[in-house]
Amino acid sequence: MARGSTRPTSRDVAQAAGVSQAAVSLVLGDKWRGRVSEPTAQRVRDAALELGYRPNLAARNLRLGRTRTVLLVVPALTTEFFAEVYTGAARVAAAHGFGVVLYPSPEGVGPARDPFASAQAALDGVIASSMAADALSAIRGDQLPLVMLDSDPEGSLGAATVNLDIADGIHQVADHLLALGHRSFLHLAADIPSWTFEVRARELASRLADVPGTELRTIGAPISIEGALRATEAALAAPGPRPTALVCDDDKLAAGAYKAIRRAGLRVPDDLSVTGLDDLGLATAIDPELTTVRLDAEAFGERGMHALLAVLEGRPPEKGDLPVSLVVRGSTAPPQ
Repeated sequence: MARGSTRPTSRDVAQAAGVSQAAVSLVLGDKWRGRVSEPTAQRVRDAALELGYRPNLAARNLRLGRTRTVLLVVPALTTEFFAEVYTGAARVAAAHGFGVVLYPSPEGVGPARDPFASAQAALDGVIASSMAADALSAIRGDQLPLVMLDSDPEGSLGAATVNLDIADGIHQVADHLLALGHRSFLHLAADIPSWTFEVRARELASRLADVPGTELRTIGAPISIEGALRATEAALAAPGPRPTALVCDDDKLAAGAYKAIRRAGLRVPDDLSVTGLDDLGLATAIDPELTTVRLDAEAFGERGMHALLAVLEGRPPEKGDLPVSLVVRGSTAPPQ
């Protein structure tokens, strides 16, 4: 990139050094030791110097209150959940004299067009879901103070990361089903390349592997009722013993699975126990009501906004994942 052109970003540094943006973040944040080799770290520093790149995440480098506006970047998915995230973030923002603009990525989880003539001139900071991380490139989000939601804390581009304790939620689901006597499991996994869904798959497999005699099969599906219906129908029609427990990554997936189970002439939970994750309004609208993991989306949004305020003020954000809880309803029972 020539000097005097568009301000270089961490993406430009990563390309010039031949590394990931996560590596750039670690090196320039002085958190690389033990994670990145010394030659690689030096290559990143040299690339940043050559390009004239300067991170712009600390409050001392920002005129705090310039617009008192924050952008919340979310995927155009599970809108009820992210609407509650917005409610929580906006409540905290208002208490501190800030406004929050909600920006759902039009393509769901892919890149999005820049909604601003200049994001840096219009915004003081960004809160972004990892499921909509690609949209950040359009708004040059890595040039603003950034808090990532549902993101790998070891490789996040953000100055802070806020997560729900999804791993514990999956452990609660697995332990509940195991205690009921289930040993044959089907995982209906969200077919989305996102850290939060990778955690669900990894933790479920790990928990079940600790119990002798358990079997786990995984199928992927887009987060839609129709996608879950088709995937579950295919799984139930596959040869071999039928699973007794179906663990779904999302309540919407569980609703689609319900339809497939009924079309196969089976009953929930008599023939197949089903669990979800989110505790959306949908969870109590289906029959039987869904056993699921309650994620406090409003508290999630509140924590994200508190974290961004801390970044803007040069304070360390609050540590620790937000707790989640299993809500047991009528969709789970001992296997027949």
